[in-house]
Amino acid sequence: MKTVLCRVLRITAILLLGITVAFTLLGAIGTTCAAFAPEKYASMLPLAPYQWLYQLLVIVSLAAGIAGIRAMIGLMRSAPRSYRDTIIVLLAGGGAALIQVVASRLLRGKSMPTDVRLYITVLTLLVFLLLRIPAIWQGVGLTSGGRSSAGLAGNLAMIVMGSLTLTVHHWAAPTHTFGGVNFADVWHVALMLLGWGLVLAGTGLLARGRLVKALSRAAQAHPVQPPIPLKRAPTT
Repeated sequence: MKTVLCRVLRITAILLLGITVAFTLLGAIGTTCAAFAPEKYASMLPLAPYQWLYQLLVIVSLAAGIAGIRAMIGLMRSAPRSYRDTIIVLLAGGGAALIQVVASRLLRGKSMPTDVRLYITVLTLLVFLLLRIPAIWQGVGLTSGGRSSAGLAGNLAMIVMGSLTLTVHHWAAPTHTFGGVNFADVWHVALMLLGWGLVLAGTGLLARGRLVKALSRAAQAHPVQPPIPLKRAPTT
């Protein structure tokens, strides 16, 4: 029972990290309108004097998202420093999201959907801190062993990240529509290619892992018997 619980915690943590990374990268992309061209949108005009701040937030968020992908791969490989890297990524991404939420609420009265990104980042950070409790840490083995469950979590995370990317023009539309134009759908082709790439890659790796396990079990159930050596006839 303890082993199953640790496996579930490991998968949940990596899956949450994948979701957080997706929201961080998509949030950075979505903030570019406020960071580089706020004067084009009436609701963004109050942000114009603070473009430098939003440009900095875009850079930090992009860096945190990219580093988050690297950290997630490290967790899937049980790399020794992957946990530390993950905590740094979550603190940097969460800090950027918090500053953006506070600034946007003060300057324009609203901050969605950055609020959701902040909540998910905080939740993921709390889960990873929970895993550091000695009794849980030893069982989860986040940086030593458990590559099978970590690989499963990574593949599921890729599918979820791809799904979020594919649907971003729907769930981000209410906060990114100005003058009847859905700016969350500006990079439609690029986001669709990225989203489908993640979904197909995650699904393919997941299917390959299941196939390898099935073949391994079949081989163990029906081992191939070595050939019986033929006896040579005695020579006269």
